[in-house]
Amino acid sequence: MLPAAVSGERVQRAGRAGRLGIYVAGEGPPLLLVHSVNAAASAAEVRPLHEHYARQRSVITPDLPGFGISERSDRPYSPRLMTDALHDVLDLIRERYGDAPVDALAVSLGSEFLARAAAERPERFRSIALVSPTGLRGGRSLRAEAEATLGMGWFQSVLRGPGWGGALFRGLTKPGVVRYFLRRTWGGDAIDEEMARYAILTAREPGAEFAPLRFLSGHLFSADIHAVYDKLPMPVWASHGVRGDFTDYRQKSLYESRGNWRFTVFPTGALPYFEAQEDFIAHYDAFLQSTRTTS
Repeated sequence: MLPAAVSGERVQRAGRAGRLGIYVAGEGPPLLLVHSVNAAASAAEVRPLHEHYARQRSVITPDLPGFGISERSDRPYSPRLMTDALHDVLDLIRERYGDAPVDALAVSLGSEFLARAAAERPERFRSIALVSPTGLRGGRSLRAEAEATLGMGWFQSVLRGPGWGGALFRGLTKPGVVRYFLRRTWGGDAIDEEMARYAILTAREPGAEFAPLRFLSGHLFSADIHAVYDKLPMPVWASHGVRGDFTDYRQKSLYESRGNWRFTVFPTGALPYFEAQEDFIAHYDAFLQSTRTTS
């Protein structure tokens, strides 16, 4: 059995997105945390925030479909499936904590799923925070038809061919390769070793390759994400670092002038709450406090 990625109760829930594994810890107003997507993703990616806020709030941290302790069956993983998983989690939050809107934070590609859930059910969210959000690089407009993806069908066919996808996944999740990609995420050598160990472990679980292979072929990236970001009515805090592979956020200019958006840049890699936890939390707490005084 895969060990826990973070502290708290492990809840299993079946819903729109199949069987979800969800960590619930702490007491108080609910805070939803959403990890990113990569070859070896899991709730471990938001561990510093989960453990910190569990001392003062009810923290709800799911493993997205295909990752961690959630269902890893062979199925067409898509933004719709991931968004439906968050709707399932919102239903659990409502059952446990009532109808009050929640604060939520997501990382990298998880930001697209959280934004879509918030655009579809804005009454369920008081605020959202997007850490190193995807969809803001380069100069390409991403306002395709609703729920279109950037998926490359030909590449998915190759990955589904005999042996190709599994071999590629096994190569990408070797310990040295996992640490290589984490160094590119951090923009340096001082990666979080606990996160690296868990990534290597979770990638060895049965069915671990199915969601990552959809990710590699582009089918989890939304071609309409700018249209989704456009619809967000609640306060939005977006942040990113300046080192590593994830530093191109030229398209944030689309949202910097919007009254409900604010941006913070940290002198870190793509996961600033690992490297500069106190500074990140101070900024996030200030954002949360500002939403209370204006709501």
